[in-house]
Amino acid sequence: MMKSLVAEDDATNRKLLHTVLSRYGECDIAADGKEAVDAVRVAHQNHQNYDLVCMDIRMPKMDGQEAIQEIRRLESAAGITKTARIIMTTADTNMDSIASALLGRCNAYMVKPIDIRKLKKELKAFGLIQ
Repeated sequence: MMKSLVAEDDATNRKLLHTVLSRYGECDIAADGKEAVDAVRVAHQNHQNYDLVCMDIRMPKMDGQEAIQEIRRLESAAGITKTARIIMTTADTNMDSIASALLGRCNAYMVKPIDIRKLKKELKAFGLIQ
């Protein structure tokens, strides 16, 4: 069973990702980057780390880039070797943003609207689903 987190400020995209990912296990939601980091922190404290995080780039309170950096810091500080797979989601097709996201230690990048077939293909490539 996969444990996932959807960090997305747009309710429609949040619901879509939650609906799809809930088929494969527990799926939590966060409406902004700060909520996402807090959810990851609590999961670590409870020894129930996330397998997958879908992170929007542009969100209030803390953007996706900052949130990913903080999540990776939390994982490192906790000595977690099997880190969460992070898929950055955005409407932005700017190559600089994509490169920045990948350098920010996300594992994949998906442009909205989210193509469910592509999402499932990524999950299979990560070994999270069959």
